[in-house]
Amino acid sequence: METPTDPTAIEHRILEGIARLATALRAEDWERSRAAGVNPTQYAILQHLEGRREGAGVKEIAAQLGVSPPTATDSIQALERKALVEKAEDQRDRRATRVRLTTAGRTALETGDALTGALRNTTEGLPAAEKQGLLVTLVSMIRSLQEQGAIPVQRMCVSCRFFRPYAHPDASRPHHCDFVNAAFGQSELRIDCRDHAIADPASRAATWKVFERG
Repeated sequence: METPTDPTAIEHRILEGIARLATALRAEDWERSRAAGVNPTQYAILQHLEGRREGAGVKEIAAQLGVSPPTATDSIQALERKALVEKAEDQRDRRATRVRLTTAGRTALETGDALTGALRNTTEGLPAAEKQGLLVTLVSMIRSLQEQGAIPVQRMCVSCRFFRPYAHPDASRPHHCDFVNAAFGQSELRIDCRDHAIADPASRAATWKVFERG
């Protein structure tokens, strides 16, 4: 085989690689969903609600999943019929409702999450340095998508008002979380933290500059 003299752009090849990973992830999502007794959209709703003690609104759920509010509503109603979620009055807006996991919903989610697939096995098999580098790259990509408005702000360290990047001289644990008042390292960066408190746009931008320089 000859090496091509005009390969496609590297960005295109990166997206091809991500698409292959997404294919494997979708297949595993189907397996986890079946184990939990729901479909993938319903399973994604259960995942989104996990760790959100106050629940979430229908519009928030739809935005996070990238589906229309009617689609989210249909899936939520199906989960209600299965007693996996429940609706409660929003204490901040009595005209709105919040969707919350039930005990049965947590059990179903735990059943699905207990399945380990090839993609997780592959990730676990990476050297520690590669895993850490990949995590930071993913944080950077997700953050860029957020700032472009392509996805909602995620519950990541870099968008949290409690995050202090490179606050410590220790190279192994340079960051600080004000919520738990503890130092932590790059490999402990969160993509979805239940204690997340979103920072305002200006603070997020300033925090990112420090994180990026570090």
